[in-house]
Amino acid sequence: MNPFEYQRANTTDEALKAIGHADHIKLLAGGTNLVDLMKNGVETPEHLIDIHRLPLAQTEVLPGGGLRIGALARNSATADHPLVRQRYPLLSQAILSGASPQLRNMATNGGNLLQRTRCYYFTDTGFAKCNKRNPGSGCGAIDGIHRIHAIFGASDQCIATHPSDMCVALAALDASVRVRGRKGERTIAFEDFHRLPGSTPHIETTLEPGELILSIDLPPSSHAAHSHYTKIRDRSSYAFALVSAAVAMDLDGDRIRDVRIALGGVAHRPWRAREAEKGLVGKAPTIASFRDAADLELRQAKALRDNSFKIDMSKQAIVQSLAIASGVL
Repeated sequence: MNPFEYQRANTTDEALKAIGHADHIKLLAGGTNLVDLMKNGVETPEHLIDIHRLPLAQTEVLPGGGLRIGALARNSATADHPLVRQRYPLLSQAILSGASPQLRNMATNGGNLLQRTRCYYFTDTGFAKCNKRNPGSGCGAIDGIHRIHAIFGASDQCIATHPSDMCVALAALDASVRVRGRKGERTIAFEDFHRLPGSTPHIETTLEPGELILSIDLPPSSHAAHSHYTKIRDRSSYAFALVSAAVAMDLDGDRIRDVRIALGGVAHRPWRAREAEKGLVGKAPTIASFRDAADLELRQAKALRDNSFKIDMSKQAIVQSLAIASGVL
């Protein structure tokens, strides 16, 4: 691990000041991703700002019935919060399917949003070719081993996939991210928070330099009774998704009034399945309509040599989540 300067911030203002007066910094909260990357020499910050004491762990009801979840609330506390379980069970399901209980007890919500989009070519510094770690060096995965890699939104610079389960649910719930920086506070729609790789895969979010995540805001939802998270992985615990599907549905009798679908394990960011959503509104919740919607979405998928199985797997994940959420299964 490289040498670095350590500083503890006890207030939000202290943290923002520290961020604005240092280069090559990283913020330390739970540290479940950052510390591992530092140990392996992937992340080499010169300044480490400890923010875990900031008063950003509260969960509170917003005017109008939404919910504000603090950036420094632990993943386990968020998944177990009565209001989350009651109003947004999809989020609780997704969080509890990720990592291990020990990691969920340490990991924070803001840290989950900022964990690196990665693959084994990124986390192993023995591989020289990784545009995320060394911009301009190439992507070792494209001609290498790419079974776990992206089928949506990739570029010739990077085909890594975003690892978070929590973020897939947040995408389906139309969440937003409240941040503060040198220009004051602003709110970022969750779908705009993470970036596709394009020509700059090392830039993973739309945060501006010096900005700090304050909270995740969830809008009022009528989808709680009909939601489900499906995660398909190589082993039953402590593994990233090969494919996951988060579904939140609002039914009007025997018709779908509104539906939100997000996929995980298939792109550089949580992938909102807009084509599938459009294909379902106004339709009856049947296996046939679910399959048609999944087919619509996966028409735009682009697989490589080793990950074409993800296309059918994604279709099945969408159908299964929709069927369980609607009560068909």
